[in-house]
Amino acid sequence: MAARNRVPLVVAVIVGVIAVLAVRAATSPDSKKDSDGNGSANVPAGCTSLMVAASSEKAALLQAIADDYAKDDGEADGKCARVTVKTKSSGGAATALARGWDDAVDGPRPDVWTPAATSWTALLRFQTTSRDLPDLVGDEKPPSIARTPLVIAMPKPMAETLGWPSKAIGWGDVLALAKDPNGWGRYNKPYGAFKLGKTNPNFSTSGLHATIGAYFAATQRSTDLSAKDLADPKVLDYVKAVEGSVVHYGDTTLTFLSNLQKADDRGQGLSYVSAVTVEEKSVWDYNQGNPTGDPKTLGKHRKPRTPLVAIYPKEGTLYSDNPFVTLKADWVTDDKRAAAADFLTYVQSEKAQKRFTDAAFRDFEGKAGSLVNPSEGLLPSEPKAVIGPPSPSVLAGVRDSWERLRKRARVLLVLDVSGSMGDPVGSQGATKLELAKTAAAKAVGQLAPDDELSLWIFSTQQDGQKPYRQLVPFAPARQNLAAVKAKIADLQPDGGTGLYATVRAATKSLTASFDQQRINAVVVLTDGRNEFPADNNIASLVAELDPEDPDTAVRVFPIAYGEDADLGELTKIADASRAAAYDASDPASIDNVLTAVLSNF
Repeated sequence: MAARNRVPLVVAVIVGVIAVLAVRAATSPDSKKDSDGNGSANVPAGCTSLMVAASSEKAALLQAIADDYAKDDGEADGKCARVTVKTKSSGGAATALARGWDDAVDGPRPDVWTPAATSWTALLRFQTTSRDLPDLVGDEKPPSIARTPLVIAMPKPMAETLGWPSKAIGWGDVLALAKDPNGWGRYNKPYGAFKLGKTNPNFSTSGLHATIGAYFAATQRSTDLSAKDLADPKVLDYVKAVEGSVVHYGDTTLTFLSNLQKADDRGQGLSYVSAVTVEEKSVWDYNQGNPTGDPKTLGKHRKPRTPLVAIYPKEGTLYSDNPFVTLKADWVTDDKRAAAADFLTYVQSEKAQKRFTDAAFRDFEGKAGSLVNPSEGLLPSEPKAVIGPPSPSVLAGVRDSWERLRKRARVLLVLDVSGSMGDPVGSQGATKLELAKTAAAKAVGQLAPDDELSLWIFSTQQDGQKPYRQLVPFAPARQNLAAVKAKIADLQPDGGTGLYATVRAATKSLTASFDQQRINAVVVLTDGRNEFPADNNIASLVAELDPEDPDTAVRVFPIAYGEDADLGELTKIADASRAAAYDASDPASIDNVLTAVLSNF
């Protein structure tokens, strides 16, 4: 069986999020379409509507700038113009554009695309031109609207142990720590093993740039990465060793920063991860108690007890240059192009650029503002070594190689088969269990052949006094995938929801067979609340899931399926195990949510 293709993960995750938002928008009494039918709200009649797809870390800020634009100017070639900004992950947008944007699936089609980095425009152009499809971005270098470098964010005491801020630190130091069986013990520190947080490079810019940076570090060069390097066993061993230190992957850096914030709230800011690859501005956001980076939530949470600092890899790092690309698409009219050009001029103006530097971005020329300073854990004189993205074909090779080199997983899939899972969903006639069975079979098929997989089910009527039952024991996916899919196909709903006892037992089982070389995780899907009186203590479960040794933590990724699932309690379970909970309150989204969960492995 071929290894899973991570690109469909991008599509599925983005589709699911947009589908939910689209349903909510369509049913809102204030929602209306503009004259172009692209879903822009509050656009005056006769105005040119410009739709912008922006990467998540700057979308809210860019919308605020667009609102200022409407007040201050809002005209292009003498015509009224209004700008609507929609959040779209960089990789998700690249994938949607490459296969032909589908409004029904991908949401409103953009006239302007501003991913986090030009790496994505290069990948899109490589994908389209290699398949003789129209080039949507052109070969000219797009203008930048803000810059921020990739950094290795590390809790300040750990970074100071390595010599920050006076000593240059890089991927070589990370690798040495990762490979040392004593971990932080080599520095006589009680932090355990070195644990790296890293995102999926198929749709996260920090994940893509971190992978590129590791390749350059392996070659000990800052330019001219070649296809030959991607086949060099020594280079591959280096990159694989870096990946081997990953605690788990994620779809966005927000997964790690939010979890780190929760750990810090519990006084455990040094136990979740040793480092996470993020953009420089995200370090500032985290240190303000605002890991989402949304200006509206700034100041709503206290600053962390243990702040992060930015390490600028001495081997070199890449900039997220936030390009502004007016798409070369047939739906982008001359009026829209004029509006895009005028809005770009406004975004690069002194007033709008101050908005960016006030959020700890560097300006579009790379100049750091006052917030980039050592007291905030940021060094304005860095990075001293800057890497340029490799050629598009090599860039694609780096991204594709990650699937072969990433850390392998050991996943225990636990499915709720209680009676309520037999409830029908919507007007389609399918039940929640039927939708979940289809989604689960598809999701497990995306595991790599040497990922390990086991299947449990639970209700309140399974194995004597136990509410859970093992259907397929652990084995490599290549060996037991067919059996797992067959067992999933046969599932029937019955009984109540024995949630706590099942999560407790699943975690104990995986802990007893913990594999240090893999990501050890439980994925539990449930549509209800605990209904098993013999084990009804959420407090004791949460306490039990909080590992005494974070280096052997089994992470529990719960999915709240349907409106009756208790997302609050499932979030407590996820937080205690240093993982993340997922919301599938709309049962129709379960296919996309399960696929999103798999992006952690």
